[in-house]
Amino acid sequence: MARTPTVRLAVLAAASVLAAGCSAMNSGDDGGTVTLSFANSYTTQHPHSRCGIQAVADAVNGQDLGVKIETFPNSQLGNDATRFTSVRSGDLDMDVQGSSALAASHAPIGVLDMAYVFDGPDHLFSFFDGEQGKRLKAEFAEATGTRILDVWFFGMRHFSANSPIREPGDFKGLRMRFPDSKVYLENAKAIGAKPTAVAFEELYLSLQRKIIDGQENPIPTIAEKSLDEVQTHVSLTGHQTGSQMIVINDGSWKKLSTEQQAALQKAVSETRAGNRKCIEEDEKKILAEWKGKGEPAVVEDVDRTAFAEKARKYFGETLEGEQAELFKMIRSTAP
Repeated sequence: MARTPTVRLAVLAAASVLAAGCSAMNSGDDGGTVTLSFANSYTTQHPHSRCGIQAVADAVNGQDLGVKIETFPNSQLGNDATRFTSVRSGDLDMDVQGSSALAASHAPIGVLDMAYVFDGPDHLFSFFDGEQGKRLKAEFAEATGTRILDVWFFGMRHFSANSPIREPGDFKGLRMRFPDSKVYLENAKAIGAKPTAVAFEELYLSLQRKIIDGQENPIPTIAEKSLDEVQTHVSLTGHQTGSQMIVINDGSWKKLSTEQQAALQKAVSETRAGNRKCIEEDEKKILAEWKGKGEPAVVEDVDRTAFAEKARKYFGETLEGEQAELFKMIRSTAP
C-alpha cells in the first residue's frame, strides 16, 4: 500500500530523531557517556510515563554511571510495530511493548496477552519471575536479538461502548475496536466480539465518528485518551491482565559495563511495584470520579465467569504447540 504524504512525513521525522539519538549514543557525550533512547506510546501524564519510564530515567540519570537515558513519549518515534522494529535493528535502544505486539517476532510470548489467561497482576508477576518466565525471556532474546528487562502491570482491560456489556451476548451488533494484532483479534473471537482493527492513535476520532461502537483498554488509558467523552458506558469485564515488557536491543545492552547493566536492571525492576501502585491508584480515582458524576456509567454487574469460561474453552480448542502448552501451564498456576 502506498504511503500518504502525512505518513511519509511522520516516518521521516521519526527517522531523523532516531538518527540523532543513535549518533549521540555512538559518539558519546560528556567524555564517553552512553546515551540510551527509551520510547513509548503514552503521554507524559500516563502512569507508565510518570511512574515508569521517567522513574527509570531519573534513577539511572541521577547516578554517576556514565549512562544517560533520554525518553520519547507519545509515539514520537513511531507506533508500537514501528518502534520494536527499530529496537531490533538497533536504531532505538529501549521500548515499552505489549506481548501481543512482540508476538509478531516470537509467537509464544503472545499468550501473556490472551483473554483470561491470568487472574490479575500477582499471577502475572509470579509466572514471569518463575522458571517458565525466565525460559520464555531467554527464548525471546535468542529469537529477536532483544532482551526483556522486566514486565510491568498495565492495568486490567475493560470494555467501553454506548451500551452496557454484561455478558458475551451483549456484543451483538457492536463493532468493537481491538489492536491490529493476531492475539487481540483472537481475543475478540474468544469472548464473542466482532473486532475492528483501529490504530491506537486514531481511537478517539473513530469512536467520535461512529466508525466503531466500542473499545477495550485499562481505565487510566480510557481517561488519558478522553474516550469517556465519546462513550456512555464502561463495563468492568477485566478480560485481560494488561502487561508491558521493557525491552532493550542486545547490542545496546552489551555496550554497557557490568555495573551499568546492573544499575539499569535494578531501576527497571524496582520501578515495577511503584508503577503498579500508580496504575491502581489512578484507576480507583477515575472510577470514583465517573461514578460521582454518573457519566460514563460504570457497569459492575458483569458476568465475568461467562466471559472467562467462553475464552478458555476457545483457546483450549484452537491453540497449538508451544502456545497451547504455555496457556495450560499458566492456567495451572492460577491462585
